[in-house]
Amino acid sequence: MVDQALRPDQATTLRAMNNDPGAGDSTRQHATRVFSVTSGKGGVGKTAVVANTAVLLARMGKRVLILDADLGLANIDVVFGLAPGYNLNHFFAGDHDLSSILIEGPEGIRILPAGSGVQRFTRLDSQQKMRLLEALDSMHNDFDFVLIDTEAGISENVTYFNTAAQEILVVTTPEPTAITDAYALMKLLSNQYHEKHFNLIVNFIKNEEEALDVYRKLTMVANRYLDISIDYMGSIPRDRLMVEAIRKQKVMVQLYPDSRTSNAFAALARTIVREPEHVEPKGSIQFFWKRLLDIGNRYDR
Repeated sequence: MVDQALRPDQATTLRAMNNDPGAGDSTRQHATRVFSVTSGKGGVGKTAVVANTAVLLARMGKRVLILDADLGLANIDVVFGLAPGYNLNHFFAGDHDLSSILIEGPEGIRILPAGSGVQRFTRLDSQQKMRLLEALDSMHNDFDFVLIDTEAGISENVTYFNTAAQEILVVTTPEPTAITDAYALMKLLSNQYHEKHFNLIVNFIKNEEEALDVYRKLTMVANRYLDISIDYMGSIPRDRLMVEAIRKQKVMVQLYPDSRTSNAFAALARTIVREPEHVEPKGSIQFFWKRLLDIGNRYDR
């Protein structure tokens, strides 16, 4: 039987153990693991993947930060029913630092919310990108996982956040246009930004065979035309209850923890936790790269 989404009381205990130096080897160093969750096409359920996965990671005792990188059309705060006073637009405008715009979501998740309806930040310049990189590196908060919810498509912001993350999770659906756009995004990131590894999540499926068929199609074309690898991370079934959860501004794993969809999200969260930690940075323009270098040096001693 697939284990159900961890209950809040379990989450409290696990989080306490995670923060207790006596509950394990306190000398072991951990890198902050940064995953961009991205898509070539809008409407594939990317934000729902981020929100539900974040809640489940937190219930597993992990310290989670969500960065809403859709800087023109914020979504994460809406999904959680939050009303932040400040957002990343205030940071890029120089009005607030990151620590003052951080808000708390369910299960102790921390969120850096984006703004809506402000076009000037939909294309960050090099100085703004470096400010964000340095601000995240200097934050006193330690996180086990950072989930970046990018905007859809292939804009400069999308390519920046994907290349700045350690791992790229591409969300698609069985719809032909979504598959084509997912491939186009991977092609761009491979050819122009030298990204060679991607993780695939197939959303809104009828059955697992449908998801595996999407994976086979993408890997077949990628193997023929691109020098990349694609790992299959899992699938999420189509569920009418997802619409209900969005209306109530709650995530599926909170409202319907015993549903098939919540179990699928739980499996995805476990897969993400089991992914090997990469302590070698991809490059200098990467979130928490200074910490990665430091931890890499500790492992080498």
